[in-house]
Amino acid sequence: MDTQNFANHTRWHPTFHFFVLPVMLVNFVWAVVVFFKAPGWNSGWWIVVSLALLILTTFVRTYSLKVQDRVIRLEERLRYQQVVSPALAQQASNLTAAQTVALRFAADEELENLVNSVLTGKFVKTKDIKRAIKQWRADHFRV
Repeated sequence: MDTQNFANHTRWHPTFHFFVLPVMLVNFVWAVVVFFKAPGWNSGWWIVVSLALLILTTFVRTYSLKVQDRVIRLEERLRYQQVVSPALAQQASNLTAAQTVALRFAADEELENLVNSVLTGKFVKTKDIKRAIKQWRADHFRV
């Protein structure tokens, strides 16, 4: 597998991002166009169905990402207990889910310093946390 870093860590699913999602969006736009060209109950209904499919498509993606984030939070809490001091592991429960998810890329050797930095407010945005990581710990099992 390729070495992962800040520049290439974003996960793209070509089938979802470049086929399914655009098709659903175009389908909705097309249903609206058809409705304005030939207003009626049938064409109006297709707007509703197209919108439902578009919403379903986004829910499928966002729900799986939320489940993944919950699993990452659990994994990282267990990792904190093994890698950082007990006091810091206790304080790490104050991290937001997004901060914890961003910190998962940090190698064990730099985790304690990064968690301290995040807790003291040095890094506010998750991109800043990820940029601060020197030894990237790859995550190839992302949804």
